[in-house]
Amino acid sequence: MKNLKVVKISGDIIEFENGIQLYSNHESDCCESHELYIKDLTMSDFEGLEFDLSNDDFFRRIPDYGIELIPINGYSVKIAGHGYNNGYYSDQLDLIITDGKDFIKSYNITECQDIEG
Repeated sequence: MKNLKVVKISGDIIEFENGIQLYSNHESDCCESHELYIKDLTMSDFEGLEFDLSNDDFFRRIPDYGIELIPINGYSVKIAGHGYNNGYYSDQLDLIITDGKDFIKSYNITECQDIEG
């Protein structure tokens, strides 16, 4: 899982050339939402970049903002995290990386979002 390029950005999912997908997850309740704003990214944001997904160093948490994807070479790509919560429901936000079959890792990124409410 080294030297991987992003091949697709679809709504709330980033997909790498080996089929690995990266997205945020939140178990939503009434009247609240928490997510990474992947939909604000374009393929040009990843032009010429390759990532090493074989260890946990492929991203960095940015408290009260979001995350930063760290490539092997070149500049990092920042992804904003946003949440709306009235204080009653959970603000838990996770970063998921998976191939959809055998491999899945989850990282707690709750502190990496700008929360309203």
